[in-house]
Amino acid sequence: MHRDPPRPTADHSTAPVHSYRATCTWSGSTAAGYDAYDRTHDGATPPVEGTLALSADPAFRGDPALANPEQLVVLAASSCQLLSFLAVAARARLDVRAYHDDARGEMPEGDRPVRITRIVLRPRITLGPGSDPGRVPRLVEVAHRECFIANSLRSDVVVEPVVVVLDEADTDLRSGVDRPLAGGGRP
Repeated sequence: MHRDPPRPTADHSTAPVHSYRATCTWSGSTAAGYDAYDRTHDGATPPVEGTLALSADPAFRGDPALANPEQLVVLAASSCQLLSFLAVAARARLDVRAYHDDARGEMPEGDRPVRITRIVLRPRITLGPGSDPGRVPRLVEVAHRECFIANSLRSDVVVEPVVVVLDEADTDLRSGVDRPLAGGGRP
């Protein structure tokens, strides 16, 4: 992450402006037409070392064994909500032991312009023994409001958490009792 010097914001205060860099690289030929060119390309996020092999969604002739940009958007929303929730929970001194999200994005081809219209995050949040699961809905809501990625997207981002509270005897984070909670999100 690179930080630019502070510059005036809409309310005329100065605040740091965060800047992020990504690169995409492709080579090949499109001369043979739409059906023939290889969609495989590399993405990187300097200064992180290494690249990520990417392709198009298989519906658009991409390689199903590689991640595609649509999946990365859903992953970014999921990762940001996870990090925002952990920060909010830590500030509230809530003992979170595990967080697993099974996020889904929807991109209807009949809705023009084609775009991801909805992302549903379904985190399974595991709390330590004695934790109050009743605190989670408010913290999920605060985390959602603070999630930079959700705030950056035009897509609806909905959070539907399930909470697990470990018993004193639980040593396996997959045990405990699931408690579905009312989801937050944007209308």
